[in-house]
Amino acid sequence: MSFRPPLHVIFDCDGVLVDSEPIANACLAAALAAEGLMLEVAEVRRRYVGLSMKSAIARIEAELGHPLPEGWEAALQDETFRQLRAQVRAVPHVAAAVEAIKEKGVLVSVASSGSVRKMTLTLGTSGLLSLFHPRLMTADQVERGKPFPDLFQMTARLAGIVPEQTVVVEDSLPGVQAAVAAHMRVFGYAGDPMTDGAALQAAGAVVFTDMRDLPMLLGLAERRTDGRRRGW
Repeated sequence: MSFRPPLHVIFDCDGVLVDSEPIANACLAAALAAEGLMLEVAEVRRRYVGLSMKSAIARIEAELGHPLPEGWEAALQDETFRQLRAQVRAVPHVAAAVEAIKEKGVLVSVASSGSVRKMTLTLGTSGLLSLFHPRLMTADQVERGKPFPDLFQMTARLAGIVPEQTVVVEDSLPGVQAAVAAHMRVFGYAGDPMTDGAALQAAGAVVFTDMRDLPMLLGLAERRTDGRRRGW
């Protein structure tokens, strides 16, 4: 399958650029357990990954049947940031893939359900911030987060590039749904064994598992960044 190379690539952050989701999901599972909602980390991921914190809290409070206590979100954020600062790493090979995309003159942005503060922390700690700064967009800047298209539409509009010339790289179902709703091609990264690649594909994504393949899949390289020939 061949595509016209894009002029703009929008990356999700957590799970696509940085390996932050296992850390954040473990923190969320512990915080929920303290409120009596006992969920395995895998189930926390299934229910909440890809949602803005506002949307996740609304869903959690509906499941609990009552509001979360005052200060709960701030305490969760403090603990999550502490753990991320100590443990977060870049997704394997993503820095080289982004650099290869930028070398072709393609604009890159980040559009995440997380806050700018969180993105700055995780991208800075993992050494990726300089590849994207200042093009860091967050669901806090729009009325509706993923799976609605608002965040991706805003990111493309600020870049001055139409959706038809924009590609999104996502790893969550709400993110893929948001990209499809924004009329953008979407590639679903399923390098994490816990990612449901079949669900991403069913929602409209082209699924891949190795970031070294991304420039080739975008039509920006004939070979992988490690020199391997195209094999599909």
